Amino acid sequence: MLLFSVISPQHHLSIYSMLPATTSIYQVTLRTRRLTQLTSFYQNILGLKEIRSSAEAAWLSASGQEPTQLILVQDDTALPLNRRSPGLYHAAWLVPNRQQLALVLQHLLQSNYRLQGASDHLVSEALYLADPDGNGIEIYCDRPPATWPRQNGQVQMATLALNLPELLAEIEAETPWQGLAPETKIGHIHLQVSALEPAKAFYVDLLGFAIMQSTYPGALFIAANGYHHHIGLNTWHSQLSAPAPPNQSGLVNFTIHVPDADYFTALQQQLRTAGLSLEVLNEKSFSFRDPDNLQVIIQG
Repeated sequence: MLLFSVISPQHHLSIYSMLPATTSIYQVTLRTRRLTQLTSFYQNILGLKEIRSSAEAAWLSASGQEPTQLILVQDDTALPLNRRSPGLYHAAWLVPNRQQLALVLQHLLQSNYRLQGASDHLVSEALYLADPDGNGIEIYCDRPPATWPRQNGQVQMATLALNLPELLAEIEAETPWQGLAPETKIGHIHLQVSALEPAKAFYVDLLGFAIMQSTYPGALFIAANGYHHHIGLNTWHSQLSAPAPPNQSGLVNFTIHVPDADYFTALQQQLRTAGLSLEVLNEKSFSFRDPDNLQVIIQG
C-alpha cells in the first residue's frame, strides 16, 4: 500500500540531498504480550542492561544508560507475529570488535540458545537468532571499511559460512559473560517490505539514503556516509503482503538519528511537500509512515 506520491526530482531537498554522515539507527520499539519473558531474554541471553522498567514497558541499552536502544511495550491484545507481514526482519547489534563477537557466541553456546545462522558477509561477520516472540536479531562486527570489496560503486557482500572455531579462538583467556560491550549499538535495521520499488522511492529518493548494494535478488541495502547498510529491505517472505494489523507483535517503530539541525528542518519540509502526514513528537523528533505503514521516527 503506497501511502505517498513519488515526488519529482525538482522537489528533492535542494541543499541536503543526502543524509548527513552522522546518521544512524538509534532505537527500536517492539510490541509483545509477554513483557517479562522478553525483557529477561534481552538481558540474560542477548546481554542488554535495563535502564528502567514498569508494568507496561522496559527500556534497555548495552550500557544500561541512556540513550535507550530498545523499548519493549506490553500489549495484552497483541496478535502473534506473522513472519510474512511487512515489518522487522532483524535488528542488528554492532559489537566493537571480533573478540566481543566471540564472547557473544561462547555465551549463546553455553546457554544452549539456538542460533539460526552464522555468516561471513565480507564486510562483516554475523550471528543470527530470534527472540521468544520470533523477532529476528543479528549480532555482528564490522571488518575495516578499507577492506570492503567494491564494484561499480557498490559495496559487495556475500553470505558465506562463518568459521566458528576460528572466531572462538579470539577468546584468549577465561572471560566471564558480562553482557554486550557497553559500546555496542544498533548498527542497522533490516525490514521486510511488500515491494522494493516503493520502498526505494521512500527511503532513497525521499529520505536521502544512498544505495550501497542492489544486486541481491529481492533485496536492497542502503546507507548514509558509505556504510555497507543502515537499512536492509527485502521481499523474501513478504512480497505483495498487506500491512500488518496495528496490534501485531513485533515492530512498533524505529528511530533514525539525524543530528544535523538544518537537515532535520529541511527534511520535515521535504516530507510535508511529498504529502506525508507528520506527527511532531517534540521539538527534536517527528514520525510518519512508510509505504507499508511502518512507523519511522526522525530524531534530531
